[in-house]
Amino acid sequence: MASTPVEVKKAEPAAVPDLWQNFRTEMDRLFDRFTAFGVPSLPRLFTTPPGFIAPAITMRAPAVEIIEDDGAWRLTAELPGLSEADVEVVLTDDVLTLRGEKKQEREEKGKNFHVSERSYGSFARSFALPDGVNREGIGAEFAKGVLTITLPKKPGAKVEEKRIEVKTPG
Repeated sequence: MASTPVEVKKAEPAAVPDLWQNFRTEMDRLFDRFTAFGVPSLPRLFTTPPGFIAPAITMRAPAVEIIEDDGAWRLTAELPGLSEADVEVVLTDDVLTLRGEKKQEREEKGKNFHVSERSYGSFARSFALPDGVNREGIGAEFAKGVLTITLPKKPGAKVEEKRIEVKTPG
């Protein structure tokens, strides 16, 4: 009986999942759920393949600081990379909405290549106006990437303050 050697193929090692990519995807989903005032985000229709770095702009709603003094409330938002033309401030009824959009385009040509990239990002954030705001006096300024909105108080609009006693149970 003749023996014929048979080639033995070694099994390919099982693909190891990219744990960091999985972790990042889960963290992105978690943070997306808490953006836009707790409203869950839309499902992701397009995802970035593992190992691919997409040249996209991710814009989250900007953090704001609201300060009150005797004459007005001042709302400031840092919007780096935007200009006043990219920002819109709208007052509808008693809701003040900030909107912004950033667009980037890059094209590079060489002897053996052509790269064209476009990326877009936008945000919107809304605030309910407090009582006593002089709607006609609201103004906005944009300087060095910082948007400042001044919400002047109506004359005589004074907020009454009442101290509440804090007690221990029992």
